[in-house]
Amino acid sequence: MINQSMTSNLPFYISSVSSPLPSIRRLPLRCCSSLPSHDMEAKPSQGLYPLNRCKTIHLVRHAQGIHNVEGEKNHDAYLSEDLFDAHLTPLGWQQVDNLHKHVKASGISKRIELVVVSPLLRTLQTAVGTFGGEGDKNGVDAPLLMVAGAGNSDRPAISSLNCPPFIAVELCREHLGVHPCDRRSNITKYRELFPAIDFSLIETDEDVLWKPNVREENKDIAARGVKFMNWLSTRKETEIAVVTHSGFLYQTLNTFGNDCDPAVKKEISTQFANCELRSVVLVDKCMNSSNPPVTNYPGKIPAGEDLPSDIDAQK
Repeated sequence: MINQSMTSNLPFYISSVSSPLPSIRRLPLRCCSSLPSHDMEAKPSQGLYPLNRCKTIHLVRHAQGIHNVEGEKNHDAYLSEDLFDAHLTPLGWQQVDNLHKHVKASGISKRIELVVVSPLLRTLQTAVGTFGGEGDKNGVDAPLLMVAGAGNSDRPAISSLNCPPFIAVELCREHLGVHPCDRRSNITKYRELFPAIDFSLIETDEDVLWKPNVREENKDIAARGVKFMNWLSTRKETEIAVVTHSGFLYQTLNTFGNDCDPAVKKEISTQFANCELRSVVLVDKCMNSSNPPVTNYPGKIPAGEDLPSDIDAQK
């Protein structure tokens, strides 16, 4: 179940890497250091952090769904049961294909160690289409990330061969309540359509979080987003893709970057387009992560007495 309590201090911050983030209230976040100087006004500057306390997070908004099309025509369409657990449009699948080509060409797909996805049909389709294999590898014993035709699509099956693990997490869902497009299907159904995705972190088969008459407030989705980022910081993986939703991304990222340069803060918090990817750095400032430093070297091997350079040169 999602705990929507908000902590007063965030144990990490997010920095933009040609990507985004900002704040719901004045939080003691530092996206950069301030250098005191008698000669110049203190202003945001660079910061140094141990590499093993940082993670690269590739944030992706789902591709165009049927609800996006209808909602742009008439906002009241979001109330329609016809849009329940909205699936991707044909144009949305074209967007996915283009993003898939980008992550392959840029090398991102080879570096990602984990794909985290919101358990709604449009995000599941976007995730497997972007970070999955090239299709069903006949004759190879690998579970399918997606069966053929899943979610009212005409797509072939997608293999999990040579792909990172995929895990569904409810914390990164869209605004909860009222809009049927944001109500998920039963996990039993998803497991049939997406066999290789891990749904073990979802506690109930039915969607008990979505309420027909109560829409989640922005402050609550932001608090949920902070909890999600905190969970990411505890993961052992250092490069993670997250496939989620525009409302979740905007409200979450709007809690970061308060002491950055305004241009950086704007870069962090800008709304996502359909199937947009932005990469950010998540910094753990309170040692939530247990990742050991793998590139550091202790020095003094072999150990010996430290001698003055002139004496040492005579030996």
